[in-house]
Amino acid sequence: DLSLLRFISAELTRGYFLEHNEAKYTERRERVYTCMRIPKELEKLMFFGIFLCLDAFLYVFTLLPLRVFLAMFRFITLPCYGLRDRRLLQPAQVCDMLKGVILVICYFMMHYVDYSMMYHLIRGQSVIKLYIIYNMLEVADRLISSFGQDILDALYWTATEPKERKRAHIGVIPHFFMAVFYVFLHAILIMVQATTLNVAFNSHNKSLLTIMMSNNFVEIKGSVFKKFEKNNLFQMSNSDIKERFTNYVLLLIVCLRNMEQFSWNPDHFWVLFPDVCMVVASEIAVDIVKHAFITKFNDITADVYSEYRASLAFDLVSSRQKNAYTDYSDSVSRRMGFIPLPLAVLLIRVVTSSIKVQGVLAYVCVVLFYCGLISLKVLNSIVLLGKSCQYVKEAKMEEKLFNPILTATPGKPAGKQQGTFKSTQGISTDENGSTSVTNQPVHQKENMPSLLVTSNSDQFLTTPEGEEKDISQDSSELKHRSAKKDLLEIDRFTICGNRID
Repeated sequence: DLSLLRFISAELTRGYFLEHNEAKYTERRERVYTCMRIPKELEKLMFFGIFLCLDAFLYVFTLLPLRVFLAMFRFITLPCYGLRDRRLLQPAQVCDMLKGVILVICYFMMHYVDYSMMYHLIRGQSVIKLYIIYNMLEVADRLISSFGQDILDALYWTATEPKERKRAHIGVIPHFFMAVFYVFLHAILIMVQATTLNVAFNSHNKSLLTIMMSNNFVEIKGSVFKKFEKNNLFQMSNSDIKERFTNYVLLLIVCLRNMEQFSWNPDHFWVLFPDVCMVVASEIAVDIVKHAFITKFNDITADVYSEYRASLAFDLVSSRQKNAYTDYSDSVSRRMGFIPLPLAVLLIRVVTSSIKVQGVLAYVCVVLFYCGLISLKVLNSIVLLGKSCQYVKEAKMEEKLFNPILTATPGKPAGKQQGTFKSTQGISTDENGSTSVTNQPVHQKENMPSLLVTSNSDQFLTTPEGEEKDISQDSSELKHRSAKKDLLEIDRFTICGNRID
């Protein structure tokens, strides 16, 4: 009994029976709530990570000069105390001396780079050329950063490696010159970035600044529609933290250069202030949109950012322990790809050229400013350590501090490393039979995770359970599978959140 009137009546009175598919629509509603929570959780992570970068950055200006002075004092006064051990200096003091010498050499080398000539050279280019140059500089910065930390680590290890080992390197001097060349090259690259940004600020129609800000939104297209796991998202979050902190330092350099050109007139600062706020706001908006849609498309909850924050806090707490093998500033560099040495060289170069120190009162102000920086560094470190302990306790990761993941001892052959692991304990023994505990995991080869003992605490901060592999399947299939990575094992800088293997 079909009729047009019956069809229209059915269309007007048809109802919705959503309760028959309750799970589906509940999931959709949770996705909306997740997107609403992303800005808050992401900014918590960013806030904590930026202060970690600030702590590592202030370390170069405050504690590193004091540590270099103490190392030099020990080296000069060593004959008075006698040579008690085989080392003239402790490994930490050797690394501090190398960092200080690299900073001084690169600072004097930067004096041969004319900032004014570079500014006018860049300003004479067309807008489209500057846009291309800025994109190339961003890519080059990521590539150089990924290789630069390896160069510095190679230098530190070559200079502090025990002498009884068989020599398998080219020597400390070549590594030192490689490190100086890297820091100098990276500082010049960051200077070109800052100069390009300065040209964009001083352009009359602000077209270049608008194009550079719109370039951030292109980043959304390149990352949102890719598949991400929790570990990949963690790497991208670390990269975003490093990028945002670097942009803050670049904006500081731009403001210093502009204020110098206008004789430190405070009225000119308020002319720059809206543009600075616009750049910062665009960066925050792009990060929020990018992470919101990545979590939506990959079914990742907003609680994952608290896990990321706990992982960063774990790095800080473990590096503060007595027998930690590395400094916390180095762990931040390895985790986020943030290397403070080139940025510090450029900032010192800009500050010394922009601010003239003349007279006794000026030097007194410099000393007071340095004391203020030390106070800020100490206060920041204390607050970060307290918050990190709180985050580690909330995440129930104390077991990993006292029963850490087994790691290979650096410098030992692979055959000896496999023999040092015990299958029933969370510790490792060296060749003399003494027990040693490593408090911070290091990057391991692909065949190493199979040797480790997994506990309940090791299941924290891993890929989703749905992606875990069944260990009872054939060994031929296991060879083609990628091992499940713990977030605490990720310590290499990445490009666009994708791990470089």
